[in-house]
Amino acid sequence: MNQNKSEKSRLVALILCFFLGWLGVHRFYVGKIGTGLLMILTIGGFLGIWPLIDLIMIAAGSFKDKKGLPIIDWSTNGVGATPTPGNISNP
Repeated sequence: MNQNKSEKSRLVALILCFFLGWLGVHRFYVGKIGTGLLMILTIGGFLGIWPLIDLIMIAAGSFKDKKGLPIIDWSTNGVGATPTPGNISNP
């Protein structure tokens, strides 16, 4: 696994943020428990501005997980990933 990017799925984070962003569920998913709790307490950062900003950042690929690694892969564990010369297996 590449250590320069998160193992979390960008698609999962985007869907969680879209539907449950005001509860901060996407932040719990990426390991940001503290800010997830803060989002619950402030109902999405007062008027839902915070999840909207997060949604844009996730879609743009600039959202980061707890370790500071960017969440850029649309799938997890390589499932559905585009094959590259390094990960194609020949029978």
